[in-house]
Amino acid sequence: MKVGYARASTTDHSLDLQIDALRRAGCRNHIFEESISTPRLKHPELDRCLARLKKGDTLVIYKLDRLGRSVHFLLGLVKTLGDRGINLVSLNDPIDTTTPVGVAIFQFCAVMAELEKGIIRERTKAGLQSARARGRVGGAPPKTNVQQRSAIVTMWESGKHSGREIANTYNISSATLYRILANHKKRQANERLHPPGKKQSDTPTPRRGSQ
Repeated sequence: MKVGYARASTTDHSLDLQIDALRRAGCRNHIFEESISTPRLKHPELDRCLARLKKGDTLVIYKLDRLGRSVHFLLGLVKTLGDRGINLVSLNDPIDTTTPVGVAIFQFCAVMAELEKGIIRERTKAGLQSARARGRVGGAPPKTNVQQRSAIVTMWESGKHSGREIANTYNISSATLYRILANHKKRQANERLHPPGKKQSDTPTPRRGSQ
């Protein structure tokens, strides 16, 4: 079965173009529509669409950027679909995992993405080594400031937000999020073991000769 997914963007408020193309591609009545009014970090219709798909089905989209803007998110999603036995077809991109050529193209894109990550890692490593040789301590700058880390802890302790929601809000990875929370717990533990000393109250000095 072919299942379509359409999502509006800030420059394209109408889904008509996408829906017409998806129907021509054979999706018929199986189309999930994501409205522009949906919060940027939440895509409930996409979640429903992915839950509906079964082994042997094909997910059809108008363009890859309708599915997601992050290359790594797309690669991970397509791998997940492949593991579930679900194909992906993008009508305006050379992506069609129902054909050997489409699979090869996507695999090539995945290889290039991994190559790019490797190059960035090597450049970062070389930069750190050069900085240490000059007596400087290298490292990436903090991704959050003190106020943001405090807000992150508050959001987490409120119990109203998931880790993914908090990470997306501050554009940080899950690893960074949990490192912030772990450091906060460590500080709390240290404060309990070593509470700050109480300031001694000033005691009036009795006057000489007073009883």
